[in-house]
Amino acid sequence: MPNVDAGDERDAVPALRRLAGIAREMGMARLANEAESLSDRVSAGQFYVACVGQFKRGKSTLLDALVGDPVLPTGVVPVTAVPTVVRYGAQRTARVRLADGDWREIDPDDLVEYVSEERNPENEKRVAGVEVSVPARLLASGMCLVDTPGLGSVFEGNAELTRALVPHIDAAIVVIGADPPLSGDELTLVESVARQVSSLLFVLNKADRVSDEERDAAIQFARRVLEGRLRRPVDRILQVSAIERLRDGGPTRDWDILNEALETLARGSGRELVRAAGDRGRKRIGLQLLAAIEQRRDALRSPIEETEKRVAALDAVARDAERSIHELSYLLFAEQQRLARRFAADRDEFLARATPVAQRELMDAIAGVSSRWGPALRRDMFAHAREIARRHVTPWLVEQQANAEGAYRQAFERFIEHANAFLERLADAGDSRSVQLAGTSSGESGFRARSSFYFNELIHIAQPASPFRLLLDIALGLLGVRSAFERSAHRFLARLLYLNSARVQNDVEDRVVESRRLLEREIAALLTEVRGSAASALATARETRKAGMHAVQAALTELDALERQVREASAA
Repeated sequence: MPNVDAGDERDAVPALRRLAGIAREMGMARLANEAESLSDRVSAGQFYVACVGQFKRGKSTLLDALVGDPVLPTGVVPVTAVPTVVRYGAQRTARVRLADGDWREIDPDDLVEYVSEERNPENEKRVAGVEVSVPARLLASGMCLVDTPGLGSVFEGNAELTRALVPHIDAAIVVIGADPPLSGDELTLVESVARQVSSLLFVLNKADRVSDEERDAAIQFARRVLEGRLRRPVDRILQVSAIERLRDGGPTRDWDILNEALETLARGSGRELVRAAGDRGRKRIGLQLLAAIEQRRDALRSPIEETEKRVAALDAVARDAERSIHELSYLLFAEQQRLARRFAADRDEFLARATPVAQRELMDAIAGVSSRWGPALRRDMFAHAREIARRHVTPWLVEQQANAEGAYRQAFERFIEHANAFLERLADAGDSRSVQLAGTSSGESGFRARSSFYFNELIHIAQPASPFRLLLDIALGLLGVRSAFERSAHRFLARLLYLNSARVQNDVEDRVVESRRLLEREIAALLTEVRGSAASALATARETRKAGMHAVQAALTELDALERQVREASAA
């Protein structure tokens, strides 16, 4: 069973219990449940290691392989609909918590009914929590593995659940792929996780499905992008195949290293992660409670008409923001199209200039290829094509990067300015907390556009292999027909130049879309929080005022007492 012989980390438990009681007393059931759940896992010495990444990366299969039990549903379509916690248990069990807050024991084999996209599309069953217990040695120290819905599928609501989970995790396994290694949404999520925790493991799953060259290219690209975005070194990206591990066959690759890294994390950092989780939770929950207390105090002290006007003003600003952001999205889409035409023209100019030169260089290079064995002849000629393409594309991408930066900022500037103006209007309407939006880069207030670009080089792209191609290459080589190989190499070079140069246009478009979607999500979440909180404070003030001024004074005294309790508990 988990090791609960903890020390300082359990000091947070009484404080979290007090915060949960205050939240429930204030009618904030969701926050109360969050505090109670956190106190339970801190008391049990449990810490969360979330498995995050794009959909269809094989995250569920990876966790199944880590615990040695295929308990999580997997499939050929996006499967995981809600986050699922896998924890230690003497027996294999499962339970779910629905919107009513009560836990319900279920058969582990029925888990698919609650966590799969097919049986619970976009979480229409309103599952609030899922836990699976398995007698896995890796989990015996208190580590809990968390399976998350993948990003980038058509089910955006599920991805929101993953983003909402970020403040609650203590470490993460970031699962990347080979094609593409990382998406814009993944990078944004990993950046959010990195601001929250320091323990990150990077894993390239499904290593059995790609060649050594493709894996190396994907890992080099992913490391460069991650280090640029996270501003810290990425020591190693582990190569594994979870499906091979479950089948107990094939090469182990980096599986033993992954297991050892997780066991080392549990042994060396487990208690500290639990303590940090308790501290973060106290501060996060305390801040939300203090904000709610302040709003209720303002509603009680101000004339009811003034509070009603403030709530109405907030609603008006919110409606205007929703409408304006929606309209601005169409304008931004038009700007995307303009940028697409601009960079398409730049690419055409580059290809017209570089292709003839590159083709002549290839002609000279392959003239020196002496192999008569067909497959080797193709390999050597294609290697020259790749190197020549890299020589031409790489400096052009460096040159275009500055152009892309400027074009992106120019395109997104109006969107950012509009969003920040919305924050100022929201503050003027009566919610100064809105200008301190959680999660903004570097802790600065307001929205900002990201500036760093990355170009996914496809230099390593290969021609599809087939038994027919191999036999044909052998035959052509024996016959001494070099012209067929030369034509293929020239076509391959043209393809490399075209695909790699297209990355500028694609990455600018991806960045604009990524930034717009992130900003829209942040604004939507903020609107929901501000409107709900203000409406709740107004309703409470109305009910209290009906009982007379003595009731108002009593309520203010109670709020003062609650504030002292919250500050004491959140700073304990």
